[in-house]
Amino acid sequence: MSYIEIRGLSKRFGNNIVLDQVDLDIEKGDVIALIGPSGTGKSTLLRCLNLLEKPEAGTVTIGGKTYDLTTHNSKEINELRTHTEMVFQQFNLFRQKNALENVMEGLTVVKGLDVKSAREIALRHLMKVGMGDRLFHYPRHLSGGQQQRVAIARALAMDPLLLLMDEPTSALDPELVGEVLQTVRAAAQDGNTILLVTHEMPFVRSVAKRIIFLENGKIVADGTANDIFEHPNNERLRRFLININMLEGV
Repeated sequence: MSYIEIRGLSKRFGNNIVLDQVDLDIEKGDVIALIGPSGTGKSTLLRCLNLLEKPEAGTVTIGGKTYDLTTHNSKEINELRTHTEMVFQQFNLFRQKNALENVMEGLTVVKGLDVKSAREIALRHLMKVGMGDRLFHYPRHLSGGQQQRVAIARALAMDPLLLLMDEPTSALDPELVGEVLQTVRAAAQDGNTILLVTHEMPFVRSVAKRIIFLENGKIVADGTANDIFEHPNNERLRRFLININMLEGV
């Protein structure tokens, strides 16, 4: 049995099928990048796993328990979300809380830790993402890259079984992208299990253990960076890579 198993995940918006019976096995420590054209269900897949979207069908087995993603109570939602922490495009920090308080919030409210313990964990993770000198800064006083690093620290502090990252650099100015990608790289090197959606293809190539290409809501290619970028065996994948100038020799 795999560390995490996703079975039959299906989602539609009206008549538009966004995810079509997706099956995916994830092993502990995997860093998996989801790539593909816009509208192929990459972000929706993450949002369904975190129950920010309700799918029409599908289960996820994580932490030794199988969750039906179509029928769940509030306890199961909270439980699943502690297993699957999300890093959003737009950071989603609490505007009225400083960096330290943002990271402590989930630890005290969701995990029920005492303030002293939560503070120690929050401090450790903020230091790891290079935000030790911004502990008492509010989001409005932080750059976009700094806000995203706080958001990543907040997610990692919850010690999730699966870290979901939905285009963590897409809202950033180009000069700020590198600092966030380095934070993601460090999280991967620390052994975190990560499911990542990003358009930063050179980064995907260097960091992802597996790369999955989605087309019309289905997984049509799944392999290593070498498999995907140097030996694509799917014509649609080849066209996608040519269009973004990532196919070897282009």
